[in-house]
Amino acid sequence: MTERLADVSARIDSIRQLGAVVNAMKGIAAARANTARDEIEAVNSYAATIAAAISDALGPARPTPPTETSRGQADGGIGLLVFCAEQGFAGAFSERVLDSVKDDLSTANLFLIGTRGLSIAAARGLHPVWSAPMSSHTPGIPKLADTITKAIYRALGEGHLERIDMIHAVWASGQPQVVRRVLLPVDLSDLPPPGATRPLTQLPTDTLINSLSGDYLHALVCKAALHAFAAENEARMEAMSAAASQITRELGHFEATLRRVRQEAITAEIIELGTGAASATDSR
Repeated sequence: MTERLADVSARIDSIRQLGAVVNAMKGIAAARANTARDEIEAVNSYAATIAAAISDALGPARPTPPTETSRGQADGGIGLLVFCAEQGFAGAFSERVLDSVKDDLSTANLFLIGTRGLSIAAARGLHPVWSAPMSSHTPGIPKLADTITKAIYRALGEGHLERIDMIHAVWASGQPQVVRRVLLPVDLSDLPPPGATRPLTQLPTDTLINSLSGDYLHALVCKAALHAFAAENEARMEAMSAAASQITRELGHFEATLRRVRQEAITAEIIELGTGAASATDSR
């Protein structure tokens, strides 16, 4: 009985320690998700400002945006920039993102972000042409976006790609929702209408557009990375909340078992004492 009591007590201590770890992970994920959500607003404003500048520079006579059909008939290949999870304990986050593009993976060039996502892709027999870890903190995301854009430009320069789609998760309605958009060529239909007065510029229009387009691409990648970062940590919060609920249930079960075992031990001791006392009286 004493050994069983010690085993149950040890199990309770172990569960409480696990609960402390789970709560810590949940708190860290919450802080990171909140920070990313705040920074998304700033990146949205930055991207909108650049988009307005590109629209004003192009003026009313902007080129006709390519149709979905012509995009799909590009002579070069299609690249997929996919943002998955960097770390584990986020449920099926990476699996859901990869499942959303599974029909394209056999023919597309995969650019994959996230160490955890890379291991899941390898388990599925997928081999990205390029990969990088997701930044563990939001201050590192602009540098990550620089690395991503350089890899994209390198692939474009080598003539491997004509179009690149960007796939990432956003957190909505309590779960990750996967979104996909054309990253390159720039979708002119996303630009706002030009202003009434065309701005005075000192650079040739092509040079100005190329420069602004590079900044716009960087802003879009930063925005996607922040959404993916926030969604991953929101998913981790949900997973840790579910784990915490399970831990609470198990803890309640083992605490009830501990009370029962203690009561059985007390009862056995009382019976033993009573039997000993009765035997002593009879011997007299």
